[in-house]
Amino acid sequence: MPSANRTTTPVAIDEPEVEGRYAPLDGYTVGFETFMQDLDPAPYFVGLPDDRCQCAHWGVVTAGRLTFRWADHDETYTAGDAYYAPPGHLPLLMAGTSVVEFSPSDELERTMAVVQKNLEAGARS
Repeated sequence: MPSANRTTTPVAIDEPEVEGRYAPLDGYTVGFETFMQDLDPAPYFVGLPDDRCQCAHWGVVTAGRLTFRWADHDETYTAGDAYYAPPGHLPLLMAGTSVVEFSPSDELERTMAVVQKNLEAGARS
């Protein structure tokens, strides 16, 4: 059975606001993410339907706090909470937050292609 570990998964994103480590797990991607600064990545999702993340995520907050925003409500999770965020959300991340998150790899790749394009175009949180 495939597995991944935060300490042995290579760093894929190393920015002042976030460190991300990602590993494929049989059609899913596990992400180990740590946020060093408050981050509102809404500008990165512009161009996706409704300018919102279109990838489902299942995860656990291991430290800190994160909020998922939908058009009609917000949901906040803190250390120890497990969550499911269906497509159509925008994350809001607080400094000191760490998560372990599982996402369908195909959906994540399509979403991240738009995020990367917006980053290259100079979108800022």
